[in-house]
Amino acid sequence: MSYTIAEKILLAHTGLKNIAPGDFVEAKVDFALGNDITAPLAIEEFKKAKIKKVFARNKIALVADHFTPAKDLKSANQAKILAEFAREQKIKNYFEVGCMGIEHALLPEKKLVLPGNLVIGADSHTCTYGALGSYATGVGSTDLARAFIDGKCWLKVPGTIKFVYKGKLAKWVGGKDLILYTIGRIGVDGALYKVMQFSGPVIEKLPMDDRFAMSNMAIEAGARTGLIEPDGITLKYVRPAPRKFKVYKSDRDAVYEKVYEWDVSKLQPQVACPHLPSNVKPVSQLKNTKVDQVVIGSCTNGRISDLRIAAKVLKGRKIKPGLRLIVIPATQKIYLEAVKEGIAEIFVKAGGVFSTPTCGPCLGGHLGILAEGEVCIATTNRNFIARMGSPKSFVYLSNPAVAAASALKGRITHPGEAA
Repeated sequence: MSYTIAEKILLAHTGLKNIAPGDFVEAKVDFALGNDITAPLAIEEFKKAKIKKVFARNKIALVADHFTPAKDLKSANQAKILAEFAREQKIKNYFEVGCMGIEHALLPEKKLVLPGNLVIGADSHTCTYGALGSYATGVGSTDLARAFIDGKCWLKVPGTIKFVYKGKLAKWVGGKDLILYTIGRIGVDGALYKVMQFSGPVIEKLPMDDRFAMSNMAIEAGARTGLIEPDGITLKYVRPAPRKFKVYKSDRDAVYEKVYEWDVSKLQPQVACPHLPSNVKPVSQLKNTKVDQVVIGSCTNGRISDLRIAAKVLKGRKIKPGLRLIVIPATQKIYLEAVKEGIAEIFVKAGGVFSTPTCGPCLGGHLGILAEGEVCIATTNRNFIARMGSPKSFVYLSNPAVAAASALKGRITHPGEAA
């Protein structure tokens, strides 16, 4: 039989002879992830089962990234549950404040996720790791608890939709724009319980950070994961790898439920308008939209290349008076790189703040909650009603260059117009 990359990875983790979309399979997971919101529930269920030891101490990660450094007593208690469980079980990959980062940037950085892996996480943006050619998907806390027990999980085999991007990207256009454009074309349910497989000449030249941004937002189209077949760029990123891995690629005659082909040569930077990631418009159509706050960071665009792009726009300049600029590097390593390269200084001198790694305001956590009537442009992944604070606030999503340019002008701005 012929298979897609997603089907090959799932099949390899089941022990079955063949699978097909729609099948329910019990699969062995290579890695399981929980954070300070979801892991406490999984830990509670694990303890109810009276199991003494987790299935593998080195195949679990616990990352307190959503409300940390703890914003209040409740968040402190959530983080404490993770810390105590990690000590009890001697879990190797527990990341405390000071060595942690936003989970979906941290795990690839630490090379805990590799091509061909089957990864589950009790967080919807676990799909980020599909950029490495792994089958990575979000699950519930009870599914995570079961994985803690025996390293297995029940999954439904999804069909695959293939996206082929042709042409050459214009300046200031990257992975975030490609995925926003895609979601704008197919809608927030356009890939519901499917795999989004990103391919074509544009993807083949796309750096890893841009690939992560695309796979990260596959869930915003309803997908289980966003996969990119491993190539030379992938292998350079993961090596030297801490353990063996296997590269899978789709068969030439693999069956796809749909195939989309787009020439993106004329694509402008894209902006998702309130209140859906699919409400996408070219930046040129929004130039009169005023903003009160700019957030650069998150598991979508908090990597070092994102910060470099934003710093290039902001260097030697000041943000619009009265506007707030919040910059959040995704990991401690990225934080240090930004300090060493002078990027952090650029943000502070421009009038912004440079935060410790955290999810922060992305999910309405802390360090940047919006008040009623306020407007924010952010490099985050969701702009639902009340996502970043007041139900009467407004969030626009963009790439880091657009966000930085908007901070300078006080309104949504094309980076080319900010010079």
